[in-house]
Amino acid sequence: MSNPVLVCVLRRINAFEVLAEALKRLTQCTEKLSRSGDLLHTVMALTPEVTFRQAILFFTEADFVTGKTCFYCLCPWVLKSFCFSYLVGESQRCHAESLFTYLQTGAQILCTVLLIKPGAWSHSLSRILLKLDLEKFHVVGMKHINLEPDVALGLLSPEEKQDPAVLEAHCTYLTSGTALVLCLQRPNAVKKLIDLLGPEDPKLAQTRDPSLWRAQYGTSTVQNGFYGSKSYQIAVRDMKLFFPEGLCCAKCQTLEEEEV
Repeated sequence: MSNPVLVCVLRRINAFEVLAEALKRLTQCTEKLSRSGDLLHTVMALTPEVTFRQAILFFTEADFVTGKTCFYCLCPWVLKSFCFSYLVGESQRCHAESLFTYLQTGAQILCTVLLIKPGAWSHSLSRILLKLDLEKFHVVGMKHINLEPDVALGLLSPEEKQDPAVLEAHCTYLTSGTALVLCLQRPNAVKKLIDLLGPEDPKLAQTRDPSLWRAQYGTSTVQNGFYGSKSYQIAVRDMKLFFPEGLCCAKCQTLEEEEV
């Protein structure tokens, strides 16, 4: 190869998805700005398995720096770049650890929160619990709850809060009856649950995949059946909110790290 390359190992939550989107934007930007035709070319590992195989070709344990992000430069010229990222579950770890050992360990056991909205769980609880079991979720917390308006408000996205009419409709529905809150545990729990629920709009979910849960149990963007924690940070917040007394699972390391 006539030009030097830069090889990077990048670490963060949802590493593959975020890096792919960043590289897409970077490519579009360089295509618009480049006048010489010498564009930035990138190659990215797409799975943890490929990341591990490629990382051991370029690095040893001594090359890595613990923390949120690890970099290793072969040269100062960034004409071509090979970017290798690895998925760390959905948590950031700040203690010393071996990257190779972590990659070989596999997906990390995490918790997330599923709130089954009023009216949805009372008619379909057995089927929902069966679906959770088939998807390898373990229920480590469960309770009935009548949501207070301020708690219901905290579950809404910034977009939903912008329209007063939409905000009122959501809060009115969420406080209209008893909801069922579940704390669920499995590898990559947060993303897996969000993928199963599908889009907030049941009609859009139906178009994408009729097997999505909101497509099956939702009737509108307000009465869409479920709330699920959208990120690991939000899942930790939701667990502390709904289960302040604790959970029936053995504490995992990520939960211990998040404790105040």
